[in-house]
Amino acid sequence: MTNENAQIPGHVAIIMDGNRRWARERNLPTIEGHARGYDKMKIVPEWFFSRGVEVVSVYAFSTENWNRARDEVNYLMKLLKKALEEDIKEYRSREYRLLISGRVSELPGDLPELCQEAENSTKGNTRGTLNICLNYGGRAEIIDAIKKMYEKKIDPEQVHEGMLRKYLYHGELMDPDIIVRTSGEERLSGFMLWQSYYSELLFLKKYWPDFEKADVEIILEEYLNRKRRFGGDEK
Repeated sequence: MTNENAQIPGHVAIIMDGNRRWARERNLPTIEGHARGYDKMKIVPEWFFSRGVEVVSVYAFSTENWNRARDEVNYLMKLLKKALEEDIKEYRSREYRLLISGRVSELPGDLPELCQEAENSTKGNTRGTLNICLNYGGRAEIIDAIKKMYEKKIDPEQVHEGMLRKYLYHGELMDPDIIVRTSGEERLSGFMLWQSYYSELLFLKKYWPDFEKADVEIILEEYLNRKRRFGGDEK
């Protein structure tokens, strides 16, 4: 699926960056920044869905984030568990479809089972799709797809873009029309390497906890003003 002719992007992907710097600049503990960032993540999808966006993907925890301080990682895992055990009720009431993309089986404790339950219990919802990228890396996703194809004994002559997409974490999703990163950093950090082939990129200087509803309008306006040619001639 593509949304190349639409004025509203079908899929907005967000690299939620800046939680720790937000906290440090306020002389607050790092975990307070993550708590504020998580609270923001709970409300932002609705701002996009109400404007016609169909899919919102968020980069919640990368495969490299395990290298952070143990206390910080443990707190992030507790936030995830809270989302899957308590806040999932709110996602259901809002009719969100919840997807988890990443190496879910490597998550600690009962988190893999909770992720699966969250996906199963919301699969019929149609308000919008919230895709949480968790223990996720763009290279890891491609490697995992190739491994699955090998396990299925796919003939190399049968391999093409559509075939590989089938084995991505959630290959049924349309590619992101625009990828937004907060905090002022201007890089993808391994986010959606396959899917970002023709994505528009937008870098906001504010930290993720400071993201506001007005920023949604800025993103949509910026997207509207971009000319997407997908390799074709300018019209």
